[in-house]
Amino acid sequence: MVKGSISSVESFGLVDGPGIRAVVFLTGCQLRCQYCHNPEMWLKKADNIDSESLLKKILRFKPYFRRNRGGVTFSGGEPLMQPDFLLEMCKLLKKENIHIALDTAGIGVGRYEEILSNVDLIIFDVKHIDADGYKELTGSDIRKVFDFLEVANRLNKKFWIRQVIVPGMMDNDDYLAKLNDFIKTNFIHANIEKIEFLPYHTMAKDKYKKLGIKYALDEVEAMDSEKCQELYNHFMTDFYQK
Repeated sequence: MVKGSISSVESFGLVDGPGIRAVVFLTGCQLRCQYCHNPEMWLKKADNIDSESLLKKILRFKPYFRRNRGGVTFSGGEPLMQPDFLLEMCKLLKKENIHIALDTAGIGVGRYEEILSNVDLIIFDVKHIDADGYKELTGSDIRKVFDFLEVANRLNKKFWIRQVIVPGMMDNDDYLAKLNDFIKTNFIHANIEKIEFLPYHTMAKDKYKKLGIKYALDEVEAMDSEKCQELYNHFMTDFYQK
């Protein structure tokens, strides 16, 4: 039995992997993304649950997500920041024959091979595609991402790839062309099940204010959802043609 720190468990997730999902939000993250909407989860909180208790909680939802070809998604924060707890949960869920998705930016503290051996799907958040942009956006080193991707590709893992589209940052032809190259260079094409563009929103501004944290993108307006969809359509056309 291993203890860990979670923020919450969502029992009816519809966008965090295939089917209906139980989504477990683990606390702690190394990144400080300028658009992060969960800054209260940057620091790992005190352990508040053990693996057996969390398993029992999840199994209460099993009839719902099993009927809809769903499963469990570990999100955060960054779930890779609690490798021992995450690995133990994955092993327990595999014994129950439950589909496991990992929502991650690929920057944790190790044990990637053990963890990913028990994961069915990786929902990967790209963040940014070059060293300078990544550093400015997240405060971290993009080279750490490639350590994770090397293991994931070696294990032949399936991917959903997500990119938040921030106005003035990702909504231009140059960035999208580089994103195209980034994905084709760092992922096994046959293992990419889905690519998604998520429009940047400003709903977290009040949360930052209450926490006394400066919101770095305070002057940036929300991304228009229709424009985001147009960019996605053009991107996907280019992705399959080039």
